[in-house]
Formats: sequence, structure tokens, C-alpha cells
Amino acid sequence: MGAPDGFTYAARKSGEVEIRHHGRIATVLRGRKATKFLTEVESRDAQQLMARLTGNYKRGNERS
Repeated sequence: MGAPDGFTYAARKSGEVEIRHHGRIATVLRGRKATKFLTEVESRDAQQLMARLTGNYKRGNERS
């Protein structure tokens, strides 16, 4: 299983952060979660962080 890919994000004027996976909205972060995400995304692997926040990450049962 490779690293997660296909995630993008966009900050809205209202302070919300929209996370998309392959063009489809996966989640919308609001309030403290959105603020925390924007600070963490600059210092960490953005793809891995977005995968964890959307729940779309390796669960340990996938076969390689």
C-alpha cells in the first residue's frame, strides 16, 4: 500500500477548510479544527494529514 494521494484543500472566507479527495468533498473542517489543520499542514506531510482527518487511511487490513 502506497502513500495517500489525491487530496486537496481550500480555505473558505468563512474560516472553514474544505478537503477534497479526487475532486469530491470528503469533509469540511470548522472552528478550531480548521485553524489547527492550517497550521499543521505547513509543517507535516499534507496528504497523510488529510487522509487521517477524513478517515481514509491505512487501517492495517489491506493487502499489498
